[in-house]
Amino acid sequence: MINKRLLIKNLLAHNDENSFYDKKLKLDFGSREGKAKFLKHVCAMSNSNPNNNSYLVIGVRDEDNAIVGVDFFDDSKIQNLVNAYLEHPPIITYENIPFPHLPADKVVGLITIRPKKDKRICALRRNIWKYYGGSVFVREGSISRPKVFDIEIKDTNSELVKAIESHSRNTIQLTLDSVFEFMENARDFNPNYKVFKEYFVLCWAGKTQKVNKKTYYSRVNIELINEQVKLFYSDQDEVEIEINEDEFKILEYIQLGLHGEYYYYPLEITRIRFKDNMSYDIDNELVFQPPRFNPITLRHYLNSNDYLLKKLIKKDHLTEQEKLELNSLAYVYLIGYLNGFDEAIEKLDTAKPYLKAESKTAYRKYKDAMRVLRKIKYN
Repeated sequence: MINKRLLIKNLLAHNDENSFYDKKLKLDFGSREGKAKFLKHVCAMSNSNPNNNSYLVIGVRDEDNAIVGVDFFDDSKIQNLVNAYLEHPPIITYENIPFPHLPADKVVGLITIRPKKDKRICALRRNIWKYYGGSVFVREGSISRPKVFDIEIKDTNSELVKAIESHSRNTIQLTLDSVFEFMENARDFNPNYKVFKEYFVLCWAGKTQKVNKKTYYSRVNIELINEQVKLFYSDQDEVEIEINEDEFKILEYIQLGLHGEYYYYPLEITRIRFKDNMSYDIDNELVFQPPRFNPITLRHYLNSNDYLLKKLIKKDHLTEQEKLELNSLAYVYLIGYLNGFDEAIEKLDTAKPYLKAESKTAYRKYKDAMRVLRKIKYN
């Protein structure tokens, strides 16, 4: 089994960006331009590596290879985006890899682009941003370039990629060190671990509270130690965990409401199933049912949101009460959108830079709201 943290270190240490490896400071899935550039890289790396894995490492500064990290990204439907826009798409995975020097909410994103069995050329299925449907991309050195003619791909990377992956295999010492590291870092959050199938080591931690004989967790962190992959992270929402000999199940809740009355709503079920053949599957099921509110009452809160947003744009002084209301702005727009006020999503997008500049809490709520919207959209 490959230790993904070690794999990233080996990629950064031994290779400049090339046809099978690229690094980015961040990705932007919130804009058509960001999606288009991501799809271009996936298409190019898939075409240029017909027989081996390709890797995109996210959260690394280009100038000095410094690992600065990105937000935990739990969008399991990223494959849907690739399938929707690419003809003959590869299978891709996005994994969150923790590093000891990064804050708990920061990871390095690792995108693995797997070789296609049919070896057919990958191309854009339809237009997106400035790229036209039918476009074909390949890697030339560290650059993804369009090709408008038939291309012949030669296998020049398989042996090198095989060697890098071989040097990134996990060991008992790495596993034990990582378990002790997790338990120490999470000592204030009730850390636990379980071994599945006598092979997989899963660690988790979180603040606990019991309600009606059920245990709920907040500030949850779950890691698959063998691969050094962070499977789940939530700084706010409540989580329910169920465990048996073959499966680790997570039910995530999101807190929504208006005028001081908040309730927890089931958001998504994640099932991690461990198999006897030393493999595992992760399945996600969106179970969210948007709460419904009185349209007149909701319009009142949306109007208050609009007033706050105008003050932010004009850089007017906010009262202490308005600063408190700012923390609810993203979720009010989210509720508005889910209740049929379609313009709320555009205003939420407009608010992004102002929330980021004004309040860490308000901006964190914005990112959580966008995460929920992504999940709903891809489903």
